[in-house]
Amino acid sequence: MLKTLLSTFLLLASLSMFSQSTISGNVLDEAKQPLSFTNVVLYENESDMPLKAVIVEDNGAYRFTNVKNGSYLVEASIFGYKTQRSIVLNIDSTKNVTFDFIMKEDIPENLGEVVIVAKKPVITQTAEKLVVNLENSEMVNSNVRDVIKKIPGMLITNGNISYAGQSNIRILINGKQTNYMDMQTLLREMPADNIAKIELVQQPGAEYDADGSGALINIILKKNVKLGTYGTLKSMVGYVDDFTFRKSASIASFKDKINWQASASYSRGSWRENLQIIRKIGDEVYDQISRSPFDPNTLRLSAGLDYYINKKHSTGISVRRTGSSSNRVTDNVTNITNNGTMESLETDNRFERDWKLYVINPYYEYDDEVNKLTLDFNYVDYNSTNENNLFQVGQSTVAYDNQRYFQDADYKIYTYQADYKRQLSKKATLSAGFKYSDVDSDSDLKSLVQDTSGDFVNNSNQTNRFLIDENIMAAYAKLNVSVDKWSFSGGLRWEQSETVGTSQNLNTSLDRTIAKFFPSLSVSREITDKISANLAYSYRIQRPSYETLNPFVYYYDPFTFEEGNPTLKPALTNSFRFNLTYENQPFFSASYSKTNDVLFQIVSQDDATSESSRSTINLANNENWSFSLFAPLSFIKGLEGYTGVIVNYANYTSENLNPVLDTSKWSMTWFTSAEYKLPWNIQSEISGYYTSGGLEGQIEFEWIAGIDIAFSKKFLDDKLKVSVELEEIIDRKFMGAINYDNVNANFISDWPRRNVFLQLSYSFGKKYNKSKNRKNSAGDEVDRIKTKQ
Repeated sequence: MLKTLLSTFLLLASLSMFSQSTISGNVLDEAKQPLSFTNVVLYENESDMPLKAVIVEDNGAYRFTNVKNGSYLVEASIFGYKTQRSIVLNIDSTKNVTFDFIMKEDIPENLGEVVIVAKKPVITQTAEKLVVNLENSEMVNSNVRDVIKKIPGMLITNGNISYAGQSNIRILINGKQTNYMDMQTLLREMPADNIAKIELVQQPGAEYDADGSGALINIILKKNVKLGTYGTLKSMVGYVDDFTFRKSASIASFKDKINWQASASYSRGSWRENLQIIRKIGDEVYDQISRSPFDPNTLRLSAGLDYYINKKHSTGISVRRTGSSSNRVTDNVTNITNNGTMESLETDNRFERDWKLYVINPYYEYDDEVNKLTLDFNYVDYNSTNENNLFQVGQSTVAYDNQRYFQDADYKIYTYQADYKRQLSKKATLSAGFKYSDVDSDSDLKSLVQDTSGDFVNNSNQTNRFLIDENIMAAYAKLNVSVDKWSFSGGLRWEQSETVGTSQNLNTSLDRTIAKFFPSLSVSREITDKISANLAYSYRIQRPSYETLNPFVYYYDPFTFEEGNPTLKPALTNSFRFNLTYENQPFFSASYSKTNDVLFQIVSQDDATSESSRSTINLANNENWSFSLFAPLSFIKGLEGYTGVIVNYANYTSENLNPVLDTSKWSMTWFTSAEYKLPWNIQSEISGYYTSGGLEGQIEFEWIAGIDIAFSKKFLDDKLKVSVELEEIIDRKFMGAINYDNVNANFISDWPRRNVFLQLSYSFGKKYNKSKNRKNSAGDEVDRIKTKQ
């Protein structure tokens, strides 16, 4: 009996000695709002060894259970707030302990003295893409055109973009397509504020739409990942053939679970396009000169909201509205010379255009660090109104019937997308996704011609209304695996598109269905600690843009017009690329691509009417070889940047044309971008390029070059930045020629040179780095809409 009582006493003493209690409490900010995601650590008193750690719940609560008897300290920390420790908490068998934290924002007095120096621009190369970090560039990026020029080897000539001899370039913004606008409007009128970096996607993987045969340019906008409330005010004034200016403001806030941002900008642009075409038709010489200055006014508004429901769930929405209006008069003069005598026809093309773009993008995201699911909806509403008046003016000696055009366009795009990514292991991830797009386009062209009585009557040969209804369904899967020094990425994408185009004037309808698989893969290997090699392959499809499918006839001047082609079929491309990288930066690359049924703009001439026309056709194929060398400039003391050269061979062939088309050309392009710190902490940046010439469709053009220089300095504790840029210093026009069949023409294209910009940028508020960030979904709505300028 005594032995049993003794055992019971010892057991109770033991339980009393090791009794386990609870330490709990709340973590709040000074406004008594919960600070979720705060780290709370439990320490044994007088010890720096943590015993337990928890993350504060959504309601601000934390809790440590099964705490043994003893003395403890609790510490709470979150970036942007001062770390706090509790008083000594004594735990025994008789009570649970509660301790609350009131966190104070951490605003160090010397925060403004911290200087982060980064190499700008930062260039990295993977098997699929080249990334150019431009967030800290000194250049005055007034529009998307200025940004595209920063990509190594990218050329903008005659209003067209080309890279490594290929001009079929697509532009994405945050992974979303922008082809609902024509390329030149996008380049000139879309503002370039808040651009963080550019991805030149040379070999798109399965997560990207298979549409396109050339490289993708993905412009990544800055995403608010800073704690606090802050903003930026910018003011730019410049001279580009005329005075231009832009005002913009942005503000952002990230506190607790709410992350929001808003921005607005207004700009008055200035631009000029001069084009001279000299054509020979028998004994006659047609010298056509067009001078086209214009100054679009653009207003852009955008806003975004992210709500972090808890650690794993978040949702949000972004909206964007852009509108632009422009009025311009293109002066056309055609001088016709025959056996020493000359006749002239002078016309004015008065052009009024207004367009508006609305984009709404809500999303939901689940992320538990192993599984990530993103549901994304994107709505695009784009509409434009255009009025053209092509009238004879001056003392013309050639008869001409005045014409008027009214063209309205309305596009609505609905895109539904789901992307899933699972971390199978530390070295393997699996991605999959589904996407559905619905595009409705309505283009209405009314063409009027002036009769002998002076009235404008309907021109039934040109007036037309063209409707396009397209649905695209896609699904993909992609696997990434790393083993020792090897990395593998393989994906398969399936797409089915159904396109119905209806011409009301011609009373015809085109119904086309395409269903195909598109594989892509890449293999990489680390050769040394610094040198790596990778090989990539992709198979893609280029569908005709909605503009080229429209059978509209559109006159630029009395003897030059453009015509759509509703019978176009898509082009299919196989492309291969090999890269050598040094410390993840590009060093050497070689690529080859072959496109069947390539979409090709061909210029034709009617000798009877003396008219020349441009339309898109399907050629037999296009082959493209490209070799590039790339080198950093950091080996020169004080200099940061890069330089390189691209050698390219392009060949276009078609046996279906009469005469047979077989044109090819080698070309070389040199590019460089460098930065240097001058005295008085003045930052300088220079970028330039030279190309020996090349092919732009049928046009074989001569050498062309360009240089931009910028300077900047910061004031007022780095809050105010003053930048000056000199753009297009070299005055070299675009000159080319076409000699095919009965076309014998020379082209001279000119645009503003020796432009100057001054920009003031002022930052206000307070901000701290924070790691939470929502990555944009990989997909984008499929819309290949292009409209006239």
